[in-house]
Amino acid sequence: MGGVIVTNPPKADAKDVEALAAFGVATVSEAMGRTGLLGPEIRPVQQGVRVAGTAVTVLSWPGDNLMIHAAVEQCGEGDILVVTTTSPCTDGLFGELFATALQQRGVRGVVINTGIRDTQELRDMGFAGWSRAVSSQGTVKATGGSVNVPVAIDGQVVRPGDVLVADDDGVVVVPREKAREIAEKSEAREAKEAATRAAFVAGQLGLDRYGLRDTLKRLGVEYKTYEEYTGAGS
Repeated sequence: MGGVIVTNPPKADAKDVEALAAFGVATVSEAMGRTGLLGPEIRPVQQGVRVAGTAVTVLSWPGDNLMIHAAVEQCGEGDILVVTTTSPCTDGLFGELFATALQQRGVRGVVINTGIRDTQELRDMGFAGWSRAVSSQGTVKATGGSVNVPVAIDGQVVRPGDVLVADDDGVVVVPREKAREIAEKSEAREAKEAATRAAFVAGQLGLDRYGLRDTLKRLGVEYKTYEEYTGAGS
């Protein structure tokens, strides 16, 4: 199998990436109209970590991490390595040695649609990872693939230079040309949620703040006392 390694693809502006880093995955996805989320099977190997960075993408064959080695050369400050395979795979394509090489280049983490291993070592060294599986299964380096081409994970297309935001809730991808717009929308949503949080602390109910009592009535939902509902005492 042949392949291609694309060098110097366009990237989202670093200032916009940093702006998105201030917001959680849920906020960013909501700001994009509830889109962009990778599937719930892509889970963090650590807790309490949020990163945002520009994607360097890898398309590999299952059980083969040759193209991750090729991708390291293409990675730089502020990037996140994004790896998927041509067919489903849970082998441990990525581990501590890759993380060591990437950390020296300023890479902020890895999102991998396969297995990851050496998870304790990754946590100890502060290198963030999100993966579909945790697996010690080893791999080979025998088949060509591609670097910095569009890839798909759980129906979401990730292009080189797109922004990934990842935290305890999962991973969301923001198209590079929309990074500033989505950062602004995320900020507006965060401000709205702060006002709602303050209202809830003050005792207001969501039913009233969101005008949901009329919705319940329109849907035919009734209030009944326990006696009315059970016929007790009749």
